Amino acid sequence: MRGVLLMNLGSPDSTKVSDVRKYLNEFLMDERVIDYPYLLRLLLVKGIIAPLRAPKSAEAYRSIWSDQGSPLIHISRQLTEAVQNQLPYPVEMAMRYGNPHPKAAFDRLLQREPGLKEVVLLPLYPHYAMSSYETAAEYAKEIHQKEKYPFSLKIIPPFYEESRYLAAMGSNLSPWLEKPYDLVLFSFHGIPERHVKKSDITGSHCLKVNDCCHVSSPAHQFCYRHQCLTTMERVVELLNIPKEKARFSFQSRLGRDPWLTPFTAELLKQLPSQGIKRLVILCPAFVSDCLETLEEIAEEGKEDFLHAGGEEFRLVPCLNTDPAWVNTVCDYVSAP
Repeated sequence: MRGVLLMNLGSPDSTKVSDVRKYLNEFLMDERVIDYPYLLRLLLVKGIIAPLRAPKSAEAYRSIWSDQGSPLIHISRQLTEAVQNQLPYPVEMAMRYGNPHPKAAFDRLLQREPGLKEVVLLPLYPHYAMSSYETAAEYAKEIHQKEKYPFSLKIIPPFYEESRYLAAMGSNLSPWLEKPYDLVLFSFHGIPERHVKKSDITGSHCLKVNDCCHVSSPAHQFCYRHQCLTTMERVVELLNIPKEKARFSFQSRLGRDPWLTPFTAELLKQLPSQGIKRLVILCPAFVSDCLETLEEIAEEGKEDFLHAGGEEFRLVPCLNTDPAWVNTVCDYVSAP
């Protein structure tokens, strides 16, 4: 008998500063997020970053919090229910940080199906990155091994160029292109350049070879930047978007180290002066709307763009519980 676990990033339990600080501590102390030596990471996170960021982050969360709580948790729960309604075996959700914890989800699956033989884990990240897909998959494996569960664990790989995912992306984006637009901006979550280099299994390709993302290499299997650009290029091709009307950027940077560029926040302030007045923007690194889409882009980003002279700002919702996406998830987790 099979069980399914859908795993997303996570969210604080509430908008209280104490809960947000607790969440930030767990998130930023992950060695795959801030990959510094433990003592330096401890000093930075618990001594500086979390105490300073918690009040501001709590305020940001309050701006998007609903009666159902965290949008990310609520949408992930809705997705889990929609997938469950189509499958004959148990489906649960877990978060990499915060609740529900993977152990609780594994226990619940085993409780619902005592004869469980296999759990199929789908990390809800289209692209491979140390700080997203990798940490979710490795943490789930760690819990599975530590608790000595009787079932096997099958992990679905990143799906950044899988045809059904791209079709769902295309059908979700298409209605937002029916009115005239000047640019479609694909804003991906940012990561430090060092993460890209560290994930390069060749040690000599990523960010070292000219136009590295378009030069064939085994490194692309784990290269976040390559996979993000591939998603954009496939969707642009699928919807026949003129290439000059599509650009990419990266958001949510932290600290002073070099991060992937261009930065979304800076670009949104520059585009109106370049004649881009009508903007369509989407965030393909996220399958569920969350703080980074609902506050960072829908509120801060929109304000920056309009203040700089932009006239129309259209934010495309994430896939969330779009029927095509629900069907795609069901296909992924049902495959032999």
